[in-house]
Amino acid sequence: MVEAQKRTVVLTGASRGIGHATVKRFSSAGWRVITCSRMEFSEHCPWEAGPEDHIQVDLGDDESLQSSINEIRTRLGENGELNALVNNAGTSPKDADGNRLNAMATSREEWQRVFNVNFFAPIMLAKGLSQELQRAKGSVVNVTSIAGGRVHPFAGAAYSTSKAALAALTREMAHDFGPMGIRVNSIAPGEIDTSILSPGTSKIVESLPLQRIGEPEEVASMIYVLCTQPSSYVTGAEIHINGGQHI
Repeated sequence: MVEAQKRTVVLTGASRGIGHATVKRFSSAGWRVITCSRMEFSEHCPWEAGPEDHIQVDLGDDESLQSSINEIRTRLGENGELNALVNNAGTSPKDADGNRLNAMATSREEWQRVFNVNFFAPIMLAKGLSQELQRAKGSVVNVTSIAGGRVHPFAGAAYSTSKAALAALTREMAHDFGPMGIRVNSIAPGEIDTSILSPGTSKIVESLPLQRIGEPEEVASMIYVLCTQPSSYVTGAEIHINGGQHI
């Protein structure tokens, strides 16, 4: 009986950084967490039912994405409810030397790949799981970026524009999903202490009002708030989590 009442979140990009911290935040609060990632489930991950609730998926591939949606719906069961969808997965290609790819240097294939993962996957997942979200009066959180609002020294052109598009999509989704009782918001992290940080980040951090780098757990906590009762009248918002970098 208790298991049937457990709240459920679907999270993409769960294998590291912000995604990893978010799984731990929701799991510690008693949620069932269905994780989606290109990577296989790691035996070092600490949450319960991890292997049973992990889906290996290539979000940049239409067939793989649709298959994952079907699998999620199967796991939720007939008349299943989904309390939250967190679109955290993202990709930001670099050149051979690890430098950002500007607009001129990004190939047509790279543009498409980045937008498939960063922009199209979030809306296709939300559409595909809309019935389950509606039953739960659930919440969608899209992870954008500080790079979506400015030219960033490390984030490439395709990544930045895809995140700007995702911020605009969040507003459109909030408008369209609202009548179904589904809230849609986004968070825009700045410099967060994850494995994808580039050399030179310390110079950016020095200029921030808070003068420190952010922790993945701080981002995960805000995602959790946007999926729970304290934010029950918040939709269409983009929350900046960057130590004041956007001001």
